[in-house]
Amino acid sequence: MQNLPDLMSAIAISEPGGPEVLKLEERPLPTLADGEILIRVVAAGVNRPDVLQRKGAYPPPKGASDLPGLEVAGEVVACGDKVQRYPIGSKVTALAPGGGYATFCKVSEGHALPIPKSLTMVEAAALPETFFTVWTNVFDRCGLSAGERFLVHGGTSGIGTTAIQLAKAFGAEVFTTVGSEEKAEAVRKLGADHAINYREQAFEKAVLEATGGEGVDVILDMVGGDYVERNWKAAAIEGRICQIATLNGISENVNFSRLMVKRLTHTGTTLRPRTDAFKTEIAKNLETKVWPLIEAGKVKPIMDSTFPFAKAADAHRRMESSGHIGKIVLTMDG
Repeated sequence: MQNLPDLMSAIAISEPGGPEVLKLEERPLPTLADGEILIRVVAAGVNRPDVLQRKGAYPPPKGASDLPGLEVAGEVVACGDKVQRYPIGSKVTALAPGGGYATFCKVSEGHALPIPKSLTMVEAAALPETFFTVWTNVFDRCGLSAGERFLVHGGTSGIGTTAIQLAKAFGAEVFTTVGSEEKAEAVRKLGADHAINYREQAFEKAVLEATGGEGVDVILDMVGGDYVERNWKAAAIEGRICQIATLNGISENVNFSRLMVKRLTHTGTTLRPRTDAFKTEIAKNLETKVWPLIEAGKVKPIMDSTFPFAKAADAHRRMESSGHIGKIVLTMDG
């Protein structure tokens, strides 16, 4: 073990509320259990679940840190018993159940991945949360395959930019929704075949027009609300829809007849509370099937902006403005 300090700097949530409740404080270093590694954090990704947690709407799972932050990149500085792959000194990026907004973060060794040679540490910190989420929902759960049509809402979000690239890389025809022409141009550069400005046209009508009335095979949605039934309209016969968030609230009254007639599958998941073994399996699939695409430069994290660690509140304000294109990352050197 390296000579480590007793305390670390962390961004804590002082109380549920706006970005201003994120406060810099000192915390003891995490204690490692078997199979866990301690990472000296170089950069940490900022995600929508962090915002929800700050508001008091997304509590961490039992046993996880109460600090926000679900993805980090840095250097392994300590190892618990039974750690096998990443000795001290290893450079990794990792999915965390919480605690990423700190100068040190502990994770299960199975949730860490090597830093792709083509990326910086800051870029690597933008990988885990979105890539784990997209892979497990779009490819594992919904089974998107080459030649199918795929729709992801919020094309310029971290999830959206990741989903567009991966779906295109694996041979799908890609549809996405955006809120401006600037964002439409950005997603086209990433490989989207169809960029639908939801402020100007109903996405379900645009999808049906573009597909000759057939619809899309797989939909990844984080909007919810009235998008539930609109997704059903846009879906093809035997289509699959995966719900990963409900940013526009829940839909209490829906007409299930369309789901029945089209024989649709509407499923949903949250990644954070899943088991260590489940997340380890996703990591293995990513390393085998996606990391080579990153190494080859065919897929990459799209970076919107970076903020110094102490300016986490500004990073949250940037995310909540919805003006970002790609990932927002905190850097510890600031």
